Amino acid sequence: MQKNIIKKESGYTILETMIAISLFIVIVMAGMGALLNANLLSNKAQNMRSIMDNLSFIVEDMGRNMRTGYTYHCVDSVDPVLTHTNARSCPSGGGGISFKSSLDSSQWVYFIGTYNGKPGIFKSVDGGVSFVQLTPDEVILNPVSGFSVLGAEPPPGDNQQPFVTIKLVGTIILNSTVSTPFSLQTSVSQRLVDL
Repeated sequence: MQKNIIKKESGYTILETMIAISLFIVIVMAGMGALLNANLLSNKAQNMRSIMDNLSFIVEDMGRNMRTGYTYHCVDSVDPVLTHTNARSCPSGGGGISFKSSLDSSQWVYFIGTYNGKPGIFKSVDGGVSFVQLTPDEVILNPVSGFSVLGAEPPPGDNQQPFVTIKLVGTIILNSTVSTPFSLQTSVSQRLVDL
């Protein structure tokens, strides 16, 4: 008598294969979500860095132009006229500054405020006839931002070298969802000796 021996072949059943594929899909989907989230965060950080670099460049450019300029006139709320030919200090700060450029002795003006319905930092190289916006639209500046000027008056009434402090405080708003506060400050001393 010969017995029929049934050999069971080893392998995966359809149920085991479906479970393995399902687990693989769940893991891949979780990994894709994390990758997309990391990419989004990287883009936001890159945009924020770009705006901060832009602001740093604006402050450096203003400082360089003021450093070589002369006859500083601080514009505050008491004196809202932007262009002047006389020097004037304002230790408590103001929203604008005008000065003579060393390049061509023309009147340059920087002011923080609103021009043509847009808020920001504005620059004029033609005595306040026309202005160019320096800051991107994503930057919202607080009212504490401004310029303070010490020692602008010429001797003998003043024995201090002209000294300007630029202070920018505000918020960067990206995509109407991300709001990041910032604060930048620098000081500039006039190169031309005024003692």
